[in-house]
Amino acid sequence: MNANRYMRDSLRTADRSNMDRLKLECALGLCGEAGEVADIIKKATFQGHPLDAEHIAEELGDVAWYLAITASAIGKILDDIFTANVDRKSV
Repeated sequence: MNANRYMRDSLRTADRSNMDRLKLECALGLCGEAGEVADIIKKATFQGHPLDAEHIAEELGDVAWYLAITASAIGKILDDIFTANVDRKSV
């Protein structure tokens, strides 16, 4: 699956009736899900828990969903965002 197809498929599950509310929900969702990834790694690194790669992968999937919906809400597509980011990092 490529980024734009993922974005298209993700949009089927997003309520786009209020775009301002959706942008806020997605911004908060991105922070929350990224925090969950950080928490799993923190517990493995500092508290002796086993690193649960499957749980991290699930949370990264949630991050991807929020990323895709946020991109759409601001009128962007993921392929363009990814390309611009790589180009910016290559300079």
